[in-house]
Amino acid sequence: MKIGTPKEIHDGERRVAMTPESVLQLQKLGHECLIETGAGIEAGFSDAAYEAAGVEVVKTAAALFKAADVVAKVRPPTDTEVKRLRSDQTLISFFYPGSNEDLMGKAAEKGATVIAMDMVPRISRAQKMDALSSMANIAGYRAVIEAGNNFGRFFTGQVTAAGKVPPAKVLVVGAGVAGLAAIGTATSLGAITYAFDVRPEVAEQIESMGAEFVFLEFDASELPDGAATGGYAPPSSPEFQAKQLEKFREIAPDIDIVITTALIPNRPAPLLWTKDMVESMKPGSVIVDLAAERGGNCELTVMDEKVVTDNGVTIIGYTDFPSRMAAQSSTLYANNIRHMMTDLTPEKDGVINHDMEDDVIRGSTITHAKEVTFPPPPPKVQAIAAKPKEKPKVLTAEEKRAAEVVAFKAQTKQQVTLLAVGAAVLLAVGLVAPASFMQHFIVFVLAVFVGFQVIWNVSHSLHTPLMAVTNAISSIIILGALMQIGSGSFLVILLAALSIFMAGINIFGGFLVTRRMLAMFQKS
Repeated sequence: MKIGTPKEIHDGERRVAMTPESVLQLQKLGHECLIETGAGIEAGFSDAAYEAAGVEVVKTAAALFKAADVVAKVRPPTDTEVKRLRSDQTLISFFYPGSNEDLMGKAAEKGATVIAMDMVPRISRAQKMDALSSMANIAGYRAVIEAGNNFGRFFTGQVTAAGKVPPAKVLVVGAGVAGLAAIGTATSLGAITYAFDVRPEVAEQIESMGAEFVFLEFDASELPDGAATGGYAPPSSPEFQAKQLEKFREIAPDIDIVITTALIPNRPAPLLWTKDMVESMKPGSVIVDLAAERGGNCELTVMDEKVVTDNGVTIIGYTDFPSRMAAQSSTLYANNIRHMMTDLTPEKDGVINHDMEDDVIRGSTITHAKEVTFPPPPPKVQAIAAKPKEKPKVLTAEEKRAAEVVAFKAQTKQQVTLLAVGAAVLLAVGLVAPASFMQHFIVFVLAVFVGFQVIWNVSHSLHTPLMAVTNAISSIIILGALMQIGSGSFLVILLAALSIFMAGINIFGGFLVTRRMLAMFQKS
């Protein structure tokens, strides 16, 4: 089948849905590729580069829609582009069906199949097709760069002969893909970074990246489960929102840069940074609102504009952060499209198999067979959100003593049972074995008992270094076994031989482990 990519006509959009690199992979699936002339220029991909990859360059968008079986775009289609669709055609693009119901209905009337890249389910198997995450990763990084460009100081603190410069304090609201990218960029630039999210389970991820999680005094069990919302942050209750705003008002005067990333699927962006918070911030502070296209998290955000308030706070409401890094964004988005086509072409024969029983394909499809298929049913495999760790119960002194008594009794009972069984075994062996054997056997049993007690009480984390330094003990075991191997008893000779064999493994294994441990600390 023929896959075509037209030039994006949205004002300021520089991305393209097909790159020369992705073309090579699409061709391996058995597809032919078309592109409108000049479609990749803004992203750094010339028509000559596409032709060299075997792409047919088409002069107009109308000609491309007429020739292509699959149309891959970045932005949602315009009314004109929807009118060009055919009943046997597939459109793949961002669509935002919750906000474009009329457009979706027109596409269904045309009989075209529409796959919305913003509707890819957030399950493990679909990560390679998750275009929202790909673009959010770039947007989070670029948001910090834009903030730094409008901030009048260093991110990192410095002590120089000319004076001391304090580090910038950055607050990231929302720890999704964009938020985590912003956290990583801000911390790498040396800023003191704080982060907040309604999902307490992401606190560990935030702290692992060097940021501090902003906690609220609120019962986490009252929050909706993130797994039930496809891995996205769920809507918050009015009580939680009030606590959240109260916390933000408390820390706003001390924050230099705020980056808001909070979005809820198919809903307006939640209001998180109010006018009074902006007024309480220091002159020269910066707010970057990544939710500007959906209404904004900041009350004073103006979409696609940079605003400076009366108290000197800069509010950035740009909606084209991925487009400001067009080459990187196009490469990642084209890979998302390519992976979607891989799922749609399982036989790699150039024929699309639109399997509506597949979780990913069904979840992404919003029109099919002249019907609107949005919203999709919940995927059979839910997005898994880590449950918050339960805090261990704090025991009183009486409860601790009672627990210790119970544990002591259970341990004593177990030891008495083992001693009784051991004594019975020794008695049975003593009745049938000669006295010379019993002397050696008793030493063997005692050695096993002592060795077991020594090793059993060592922490698991110390087993590897313990094995690496027990060569001397193993050498003593081998010497003892060599002395016993000259005994006339066949059983003693067998046990001694086994001791030499096992101790030899321990010695050579110990040396090997020691060498590997030392190699970890050697400079390459």
